[in-house]
Amino acid sequence: MDPRSLLLDAPVLQRDGHGVEVLGSLRELVDILARDGARLVVLGARLPDVSLVEAVRRIRALPPTRGVSLLAILPAGETPGLEDALVAAGANGVLRRPVETGHLESWIAKLLSVPRRVVARIPVQGEVVGSTRSGPLGHFFGLTLNLSVHGMLLASPLRMEAGTDLGLEFHLPDAGPRVRVLGRIVREAPEVSWPHLGYGIEFLYVPPEGLDAIVDIIGRAALAPDPEELMYGTIRQGQWVYEIGKPSKYATGFLVEIRRAPKEEWRVGHAGPFYVVEGASPEAALVAARTFVRRQE
Repeated sequence: MDPRSLLLDAPVLQRDGHGVEVLGSLRELVDILARDGARLVVLGARLPDVSLVEAVRRIRALPPTRGVSLLAILPAGETPGLEDALVAAGANGVLRRPVETGHLESWIAKLLSVPRRVVARIPVQGEVVGSTRSGPLGHFFGLTLNLSVHGMLLASPLRMEAGTDLGLEFHLPDAGPRVRVLGRIVREAPEVSWPHLGYGIEFLYVPPEGLDAIVDIIGRAALAPDPEELMYGTIRQGQWVYEIGKPSKYATGFLVEIRRAPKEEWRVGHAGPFYVVEGASPEAALVAARTFVRRQE
């Protein structure tokens, strides 16, 4: 799709002042994303250097692209079933031409709004039914602990490896039907108490109705706060900047989230999830956070 067609089909891009850049290869795209970042990537059916599914996988494997939304647009005659493969690889949405008038703009507007609607992560406890989509097959019942529009903290009885893709289904308080998402394990979370094993989950795909439910419940707890309001302070150490979050009340004490980013890339609110520590009081939790960061030398 050329930029003129995209601007005509999705005037929201012009109305909100978004820039549109056309790139000819995945290599160019990755360089731009690593250097400048982006809010949304729209992929056509073919790239000269890689398949569409592999392009989505490689984009999602890059830490700087965690906050980027991916939308793929397929020709009418493209291989049946490619939509499922793209979603499994990490695309947020897939459209097949012909696309109804206004439908493309609706998707673009929705995906552009995801990163800025809510930045909070709040404690939400609920039952989770999960199944592995990659690696050894497994099914489990677990708990969701912290939740944001981008991911969650999962407590599970099943031991799994980082990089494992999961199909998850869970209830949100007062949110009506179950929410289904596709997620990926990005880290172990030893702060989760025995007998469960803890994992940090990044959401790869959330259906629109599920996203609305998550945004609604988080929005009731924290209406799009300024990232600085969530932060207690920063520690610059080695090649990293660590953001120390403000203590938040939890069932057994207080939690402090630690986020980090490379010094040359750090901006307030753009550090990635790293670790969560616990303390019996707000002061104890902050001491635990500072101690943990010092051990990273």
